[in-house]
Amino acid sequence: MTFFLFVSFLVSPHLEFDPDGIWLQGTNTPSLIPMPDWLTIPSLPPNLGTLFTLLYAILYILMEPVAGGILAPILLASTAYSKQLTSTYGATANYWALGVFATSWIAQFIGHGVFEGRAPALLDNLIQAIFLAPLFVWMEILFACGYRPELHSRVESAVQTEVAKYQRSKSQENTISMNGKANGKALS
Repeated sequence: MTFFLFVSFLVSPHLEFDPDGIWLQGTNTPSLIPMPDWLTIPSLPPNLGTLFTLLYAILYILMEPVAGGILAPILLASTAYSKQLTSTYGATANYWALGVFATSWIAQFIGHGVFEGRAPALLDNLIQAIFLAPLFVWMEILFACGYRPELHSRVESAVQTEVAKYQRSKSQENTISMNGKANGKALS
């Protein structure tokens, strides 16, 4: 996930603070399934971090086979690297990871509030935001590289439609709330 966050940080300011690596804290957990040594990959034991990463990878492949297939090894390599960091540096790696994670969430809230004028999607649907945000970031990276231009144009069109709907509803709310009031105060 470290590489994934680094790549997303470089691609676009909107993408830089998509902090969806909380399951990587699971790399500190013990193996959940006892397995023989010959079947275990040293940096990918069957713990919470690895199992969540595999779940994400499989579901991403089911949703978008090519993009998910490219992302799956990156997620697994990032999880293995996270396990290596926590094995090597122990609690120090955890403190840094939690600090970056908390800073990322704060920056995302500020970014959405200041630049987009609305709350992040996680307030609408937390599970969807945590699960789909990494795939969203990855698709934005792929779209920037020319991946599936027809899908990109359809997504952009749908986003523009939703933004227009949101702006219309926001302006209607402002009109209704200001009806009969000047500067927020009732007229006498």
